[in-house]
Amino acid sequence: MMDMYPTASSFRIILGKAKHHSNRCMKDSFKYSKERWNKIDKPPGFEVKDLVFLSTLNVNNIKGPKTFKYSFSGPFMIRALHGPNAVKLELTGGLMNTHPTFFVSVVRSYSSSNQDLFLLRYIIILEITPLEEGEE
Repeated sequence: MMDMYPTASSFRIILGKAKHHSNRCMKDSFKYSKERWNKIDKPPGFEVKDLVFLSTLNVNNIKGPKTFKYSFSGPFMIRALHGPNAVKLELTGGLMNTHPTFFVSVVRSYSSSNQDLFLLRYIIILEITPLEEGEE
């Protein structure tokens, strides 16, 4: 007669093979994930005194409805780098009361060519005339 149920020793062998196979699959999966992550992960190239935009997604002190709120605010200058993951910004305007340290994931680099891409964006240029000696 044929025995349908495995004995304890054969069950131990089958379980050992299954465990070995699952460990090998997990190692291959971790290796594949690490290789994929290393291909797409690039360290941020920010330096001190660079101009950046700040995401307004989690900034709650900007007045007005959320539908009319800009996605990014700025540009702001980077005052300091706190390791590879955080920057300290020189905030101006309505964001002056906000803590100036942000993760690099909410900061986007600023380039002057953005003005050509967004034609409807207005730029305020203040011209300050120097005082004459007798005008104080």
